[in-house]
Amino acid sequence: MSFRGLNVSEIQEIIDWEQVKSAGYQFAMLLAGHGLGILDQKFLQNASECNRIGLPIGAYWLCRAINPETARQEADGCISAVSSCRLEYPVCYNINQMTISYAAQHGVTVTPSLATQFVQNFCDRIEELGYYPMFCCSRNFLDTYFPPGFSKRYTFWYSCHSSTFDNTDCSMWQYTDQGNVPGISGNVDLDVGFLDFPVMIRSAGFNRLDGSLPPPAGTQNYITYVVQPEDTLIRIAQRYGTTYEALASLNDIPDPDIIYAGQTIRIPETGTSFFRIS
Repeated sequence: MSFRGLNVSEIQEIIDWEQVKSAGYQFAMLLAGHGLGILDQKFLQNASECNRIGLPIGAYWLCRAINPETARQEADGCISAVSSCRLEYPVCYNINQMTISYAAQHGVTVTPSLATQFVQNFCDRIEELGYYPMFCCSRNFLDTYFPPGFSKRYTFWYSCHSSTFDNTDCSMWQYTDQGNVPGISGNVDLDVGFLDFPVMIRSAGFNRLDGSLPPPAGTQNYITYVVQPEDTLIRIAQRYGTTYEALASLNDIPDPDIIYAGQTIRIPETGTSFFRIS
């Protein structure tokens, strides 16, 4: 059993999703964003259109973590971005060479142990929040950074651009970035799914597809806030009735005087999540 799919982002700009569905595509993986709360500018529009015409979708988030806690925070940001949409496919963490380069720019060397923690923290948090997790990487990245059998722990989306499948154990395969799809201008990443995710996810009770799954107990005791250019940790703490020491401890911030615009932090309070679109 296999299913024809594709994955897109704001790069594809305006998409005629009815043409895509009429061309025989059975699912789409949509980029929701990257890093600490940076949303893809076309995600909500693409998701809304796919939901409207009944084309099953999942979402993926680009890893820009620099420590295990930021990977968990990325998961929070991802779910806040996608929670208003109907997802019948997994929520995926895309980890690749850009992850390594981004971390290096921030003085962090990503070791196999650290890369494994990134994926574990993101995927475990996605599951805690009631969604079905997945991770995506290339064959070389899988072999270089993850222990044997790691792709069996979490559902694996395999990125390998080739005309023939090499029988890697995976649930989804991205086989080209040169696809030509009616309704989309330019090249498109194309995929094959090997599982009936809508049936599997619904039967397992993930993704709130029955509309009744409550938030997991004990996981919604904070809000997610994206630091603005003028913010300091003290000002944020004062605004939300807490202390900068509590925020530093909760968010694993070694120096409370050093935070940066775009950083996502958790605040011990129930409230609304805020995100920056960039």
